Amino acid sequence: MSTLQFYLEDVWGNVKRSIKDSNHFDEPIYKTYFEESRLASLNDTKAIILVPTYLQKIILSEEMPIISNTLNSVLEKEDIACEIFLESEFKEDIVHQEVQKPVVVQNKVLRNDGVNPQQTFDNFVVGPSNKESHSAALGCAYRPGQFYTPLFIYGNSGLGKTHLLNAIGNYIKKLNPNAKVLYTSSSDFVRKVASTIASGSIEVFKEEMYQLDVLLIDDIQFLAGKEKSHEIFFHIFNELIYNRKQIVITSDRLPTEIKGLEDRLISRFSSGLSVGVDSPEFETSLAILEVKIKNEGIDMSLFDDDVLHYIAANFSKDVRMLEGALNRLLFYSIEFSRYEHIDITIAMNAFKTGGEPIHSKDLDTRTIKRIVSDYYGLTQAQLVSKSRTKAIANARHIAIYLCRKHLDLPYNKIGEDFGGRDHSTIINSCDKIEKLLKTDQLLAKAIYEIENKIL
Repeated sequence: MSTLQFYLEDVWGNVKRSIKDSNHFDEPIYKTYFEESRLASLNDTKAIILVPTYLQKIILSEEMPIISNTLNSVLEKEDIACEIFLESEFKEDIVHQEVQKPVVVQNKVLRNDGVNPQQTFDNFVVGPSNKESHSAALGCAYRPGQFYTPLFIYGNSGLGKTHLLNAIGNYIKKLNPNAKVLYTSSSDFVRKVASTIASGSIEVFKEEMYQLDVLLIDDIQFLAGKEKSHEIFFHIFNELIYNRKQIVITSDRLPTEIKGLEDRLISRFSSGLSVGVDSPEFETSLAILEVKIKNEGIDMSLFDDDVLHYIAANFSKDVRMLEGALNRLLFYSIEFSRYEHIDITIAMNAFKTGGEPIHSKDLDTRTIKRIVSDYYGLTQAQLVSKSRTKAIANARHIAIYLCRKHLDLPYNKIGEDFGGRDHSTIINSCDKIEKLLKTDQLLAKAIYEIENKIL
């Protein structure tokens, strides 16, 4: 490293430490947007700061006063100006462009906003599988309506999309307690549209939605096939986007892959930024497990390291599977082993599946129905019958959900295979399980055990 490079790193290191110690920014904001910045050039009148991503450039540009003041303070100067460039821009010598300042609008607070206060950026575990979506979500929360709207987050169930939605809502409410934020699932939106049409208050509902500052809508794929809801949502979407409000949408797939959505909605969903979340890799899975264990108030020393490594390596398809594996292990250790320490032998006994998993290429609705029926001690005839007995209905909902999740069949095809049910019944079953999975650990454990047999 040259003397100049060493000097620039030393100066910028002092600047970053001063900014961090000032507590002007929350820890997630600092780590996401400031930590990777570097000082590329410095003279008596100008400093050039480089960042890897466009979002980091916008954030740092908007915080220019504190950056400039801190730099001048560290150097004991008064008139050094700062400029922010992307690393690629600096190499290509592209002219820096000004970023328009956001306008903060004060509104009446929405009382029942649906946001889960327990899901924040502070307890969201970031890794390579979700770093892009986390950064985009945090940017939207930090400057609602200014960066990417709509932000479309897609990925399989159980990877943290709902957590990010709620984290955005909580962060915005913390920064601006007067902001009108609403979290809703698409199914709840559909039900609300239906009820307000029936009561003749649909125009009142639309006006209330037009007043939102932030709309967080989960599982947009369940809007498919709901033509009247399409129409209402289309107008609400356009109104919010026109007024530079923030919309964040999640789905289990890209907009263009959602069957049953109108083309004009697909086009609008695709007009912002789409970011994906993938299954957590080993290190992220391990970090998630550690957070879950600490949140349960359990001493980490209870587990051998190789036990957690085994879970992280073998149950990392999604976060719910990790949670299910941890819950199963804890349940087994309490009920059967009665040991005060969990080693790999106990773990291996806890994770015995009682049968060979079926390879995914052989999977079909008949196989899923058979395994779910066996798991709950039912016949396949009972599973597809018209019976509404709670035990049979719950097993049926689970089987339908698993068919949709793992086979990606059209709703009407699944309905045909489950006693000739219509597509709306199938959608409701999938929606019911999706919602329950967010709060029902016993259900998550059951589905985890069934998936071990079918995959």
